[in-house]
Amino acid sequence: MGDERLNAAALRRQSRRAYWTLLSLSFPAMALVSVILFVPIAWLFSLSFVGDDGQLSLVHYQRMIDQPSYRTVFSTTFILSLTVTACTVAIGYPLAYLLSKLSSRTANLCLLAVLLPFWTSLLVRTYAWLVLLQRRGLINTTLQSTGLIDDPLPLVHNFTGAVIGMTHIMVPFLVLPLYASMRAIDPSHMRAAANLGASPMRAFWDVFVPLSMPGLFTGMSLVFVLCLGFYVTPALLGGGRVIMIAMRIDMNLRLYNSWGAASALGVVLLVATGLVLYLTARLTRLSFGSGAFR
Repeated sequence: MGDERLNAAALRRQSRRAYWTLLSLSFPAMALVSVILFVPIAWLFSLSFVGDDGQLSLVHYQRMIDQPSYRTVFSTTFILSLTVTACTVAIGYPLAYLLSKLSSRTANLCLLAVLLPFWTSLLVRTYAWLVLLQRRGLINTTLQSTGLIDDPLPLVHNFTGAVIGMTHIMVPFLVLPLYASMRAIDPSHMRAAANLGASPMRAFWDVFVPLSMPGLFTGMSLVFVLCLGFYVTPALLGGGRVIMIAMRIDMNLRLYNSWGAASALGVVLLVATGLVLYLTARLTRLSFGSGAFR
């Protein structure tokens, strides 16, 4: 018994020694990351509470509440982000499901096609959509030449154009985590559902879809958060009619040179992003912990 206590104490000491050794080795990197991450955030917070007269004030946050233009910017940002997320799910889920049913070699080749847009600059892809969607672009010209439409469709310089361009950019961010989640699903679950009398459609909705929810939630939260901070695509394809938070931040700096107002918007965007990630993690943990998707 005494030897066992000595061995247990020695193991605890060795574990503590290994812990402090690992902590000391990782401390420089952790300190560097903390400085790079938290110092700019702290500076951003401090600027948001400084008024135009240099005194501590909540004037920038009060302006967001009082001025209707800010409410329009926030509603446009969230509505556009939700719309793009929904469109991305509608396109990405069937695509990820198809990839998960292919052989590994074929699926990897198809994933290269999904990742291919990353090899091209986002600005180039946005201008390509601008060429395709404009009044005399390829899409309207083709539809008019075939007699399907008489007048060009308003596909660009509006909300629709921003949705199309952002959806094209966001699809890979949903497909990748969703494909990984679907690929990890054991095919025997579907066979078991079929043996119990479930039709292919019933097995898909009652077994496959719930098991793919972790990847779907991860992809949706990633797409939504990235959409909240979008700038280039809605600025070009929206034609100045779709103003998002990032564009308003740029306007406050470039036109009014108001660092306080821009910082306040950045703080609100940061808090909103953190809240979305927290709610997504909380919803996922509660849903799967309670077996809501089982």
